[in-house]
Amino acid sequence: MTTFIALLHRDLRVVRRDLPSFLLRVVLNPLLFTFIFGYVMPRLGIIQHGYTDMLLPGILGLSMTLSSMQAVSLPLVIDFGWSKEIEDRLLAPISIAGVGFEKIVVGVIQAIIAGIVVLPLAWLLMRVHLNLTLTDGIHFVLIALLSSWLFAAFGMVVGTVVAPQQISLVFTVLLAPMIFFGCAYYPWATLHVIPWFQYVVLINPLVYANEGFRLALTPQMPHMPMWLVYGALVGFSLFFTWAGLRKFEKRALD
Repeated sequence: MTTFIALLHRDLRVVRRDLPSFLLRVVLNPLLFTFIFGYVMPRLGIIQHGYTDMLLPGILGLSMTLSSMQAVSLPLVIDFGWSKEIEDRLLAPISIAGVGFEKIVVGVIQAIIAGIVVLPLAWLLMRVHLNLTLTDGIHFVLIALLSSWLFAAFGMVVGTVVAPQQISLVFTVLLAPMIFFGCAYYPWATLHVIPWFQYVVLINPLVYANEGFRLALTPQMPHMPMWLVYGALVGFSLFFTWAGLRKFEKRALD
């Protein structure tokens, strides 16, 4: 446990050292999108003002999930690629799975930091009326933790499978469909008018994160059933954690 905490402390010190660039990477795109679609266009009358209530959970979901995914996958690609820094960590008195799990925890923490920064800024721009009850607050915390865990574990799968020279291509090919088919900009419940598409997007784990935040922050809006949100988040998290740690151990022993 002491070794695990030491590894975690080291990674968090790196995050603190690079905090300005981390915040710029996390905040810039969501705030630009929020400013145009949540502030400018409603005032121009191009979209309805109620759209901001639906958009806020999606913006938060994208910020946190992509932050946790990148926080794990990109360093792993570098560590297993040209830097070979992972070899020093594997010499620590801790199991290989413990080293991999520490990477996932770091991804979760970075996602929480992203959420703490993005949520108030997006709320200030959109002026969404949030009337959260205690139950909504509990849902929000649980969804934030589960979504961060899911995509940190997913980032481990990506980081241990993809070769360094292919990572930019993978992110381009993988992230664009995930984002646009992830129900960030529209509620899943309204897709009933396109039934086949409503079922196809269920293979996308980002759907459950965004719908979970919609359930917690704007429960008055159409959203996915609670049992489906939590069931999918837990199921995907366990699966990607198992697959990610297995791939991590295999790469570490090669």
